[in-house]
Amino acid sequence: MKALYTVLLLIGSNIFMTLAWYGHLKLQEMKLIDNWRLGSIILFSWVLAFFEYCLQVPANRIGFVGNDGPFSLMQLKVLQEVITLVIFTLFATIFFKGESFQWNHLAACVCLVLAVYFVFMK
Repeated sequence: MKALYTVLLLIGSNIFMTLAWYGHLKLQEMKLIDNWRLGSIILFSWVLAFFEYCLQVPANRIGFVGNDGPFSLMQLKVLQEVITLVIFTLFATIFFKGESFQWNHLAACVCLVLAVYFVFMK
């Protein structure tokens, strides 16, 4: 169950992270915040990042082998990176219609999936 909780928390965390880093670009495109100053956008992103950390920190604590979790530190990091890639890819292709998923993006994803394979290999 700790592995499942860790993955679910990482997914939630990465949703907030993606929104914090890139959501303001979509809001600006929609003309909802096109007149905001940079400081306001940074503050908006920090608020979203707070919720990212509220999920990321417990995910790492629950999942870490040093806390009786199933994952080593390297496994946690690679798992988090692949989840980030999946969440970002979905976000970019759904919300930004001008962004397309091309063969080189797929090749990069395959390399990251191979990284997960190798980091979990005994």
